Amino acid sequence: MDFEPALRLGVFLGVFAALAFWERLAPARALKLTRRQRWSANLGLALVNTLVVRIVVPGSAIAIAVVAGNEGWGLFNRLQPPAWAAVLASVVLLDLIVYFQHVLFHSVPLLARLHAVHHADPDFDLTTGIRFHPLEILLSALIKLGAVAALGAPVAAVLAFEVLLNATAMFNHANVSLPSWLEPWVRRVLVTPDMHRVHHSVIEAERNSNYGFCLSVWDRLLGTYTRAPRGELDLGLADWRDQKTIATFGGVLRMPFLAAARP
Repeated sequence: MDFEPALRLGVFLGVFAALAFWERLAPARALKLTRRQRWSANLGLALVNTLVVRIVVPGSAIAIAVVAGNEGWGLFNRLQPPAWAAVLASVVLLDLIVYFQHVLFHSVPLLARLHAVHHADPDFDLTTGIRFHPLEILLSALIKLGAVAALGAPVAAVLAFEVLLNATAMFNHANVSLPSWLEPWVRRVLVTPDMHRVHHSVIEAERNSNYGFCLSVWDRLLGTYTRAPRGELDLGLADWRDQKTIATFGGVLRMPFLAAARP
């Protein structure tokens, strides 16, 4: 508990720096806007989101895991499987819950307004992976707390999942591509940038696919997998092209309240 914030921040900064260097060295696509134009809004959202969660939901998922363990809440505290099995199953099931949550934010119009902030990014790089409206982040945090309590997920599993989710969210949004001989093999297990980039297409059918953040198996099993775009990939939302809205901090905060556009 004491070292959790430092560990998460350290991993975040390390992964961010490594991916930013990779993007600079070998970008997969030319960007429409400069980093300076977009990063102020995207990083600003990330900072506000961190503060909102810490203030509004001060009990982290790890704190809930501790309470659940002490009180015997949740599936795994009732079943009491071996510790390694509870950790592994918790991480996998939490990833599946994130998949369903993602589908939900595309399917429910009110939630889709919030999620449009993420999809309206005209480019696709590691900061897209942390570009979410504060209200979406708050709802996501509440869903995660409920999932941890219901599963009775061990503390180690929750910490591992938190670190993994943050790292993979940046990785699968990075403006990079794995080597052509390696990418199909990695994609069998993990969501790669080339796989998730399709999800940010302006074409609705492509956008409503490849929902996974970490494990790629859910899209394959649940029929939402798209291997590649139909043609040249155009990113963003067709109804959101005004740079003053989609590429400024104030603009992205106002987006959900301006129109009923949905991803």
